[in-house]
Amino acid sequence: MPPPKGDPNAITVVCLRAVGGEVGATSSLAPKVGPLGLSPKKIGDDIAKASQDWKGLKITVQLTIQNRQATIAVVPSTASMIIKALKEPPRDRKKVKNVKHNGDITMDDIFEIARCMRPRSIAKSLEGTVKEVLGTAQSVGCTIEGSNPHDIIVKIKNGELEIPLE
Repeated sequence: MPPPKGDPNAITVVCLRAVGGEVGATSSLAPKVGPLGLSPKKIGDDIAKASQDWKGLKITVQLTIQNRQATIAVVPSTASMIIKALKEPPRDRKKVKNVKHNGDITMDDIFEIARCMRPRSIAKSLEGTVKEVLGTAQSVGCTIEGSNPHDIIVKIKNGELEIPLE
């Protein structure tokens, strides 16, 4: 929804999915940012520049628009953070399809991702957020320190594995 015409200081937030490090299709950006008086090509270039760390991964990008100036913030999902923690080489999305992410990450990586996701998590405590991240790791297909993510979730539920408070 475009801001009212009389208020140039109104802040508009637009969220969209983009591939990190790549200039997205301007045809998908145009209906979102065109009515706000912004150039889709320039926004696409800015998104590609801001998401260079996430090269080849699908991420959510948040555009905050004020006075026809857009500031870009990358809001990565849990799955993209896990795939980044696997330290896989960037792939060409047009040529390489159906990649199996069967690498191995450490429990410290899981705690780090859970701390990043904590503000957006539904869980009451960090323990619940860690379980959410482990569930995502299971669906991505990776292992944690050589074991299945679901086994670690069971250990947390039984109290065999201690989760730090913060």
